[in-house]
Amino acid sequence: MSTSRSDFAAYVASLPRVLAGAAAIFRDAEGRVLLVEPNYRAGWALPGGTIESDDGESPRGGARRETLEEIGLDRELGRLLAVDWVLGPDRPPLVAYVYDGGVLDEDDLGAIRLQEAELLSWRLVPREELTDFLLGSLGHRVLAALDALADGSGTAELENGRPVS
Repeated sequence: MSTSRSDFAAYVASLPRVLAGAAAIFRDAEGRVLLVEPNYRAGWALPGGTIESDDGESPRGGARRETLEEIGLDRELGRLLAVDWVLGPDRPPLVAYVYDGGVLDEDDLGAIRLQEAELLSWRLVPREELTDFLLGSLGHRVLAALDALADGSGTAELENGRPVS
């Protein structure tokens, strides 16, 4: 028995929806992490955002595009540091990807241009202060990604910011 295209389309339409986002961790020579302050929600974030799946964008491509849009830097991204499955009360589940953006020098930092429609400011934050700026699972996700970067252990698999063991 064969399945028609309309049956398959109906099947696909019935599947659950999941949001996907991607971000990059940029650091300075002292190891401080670049955070951005959105104007549309509380707390700070990494440069990044929603993956445009309707355009067939990949997570890596989304993180690079969002970095260019948000802070004006077009950089090749390094390895995938973390993948986080995040459940939230007011939205579908989110799969969040975090890539290594590398180390920014003084010229890079001077070239940052914020996307004024979405961002208020940026700052470099030491590891020990990150959870003061990053709310909920995002703070844990960034710390896990930094750990994966530091020890070369591969990609951190997370659920709501916590390692899956």
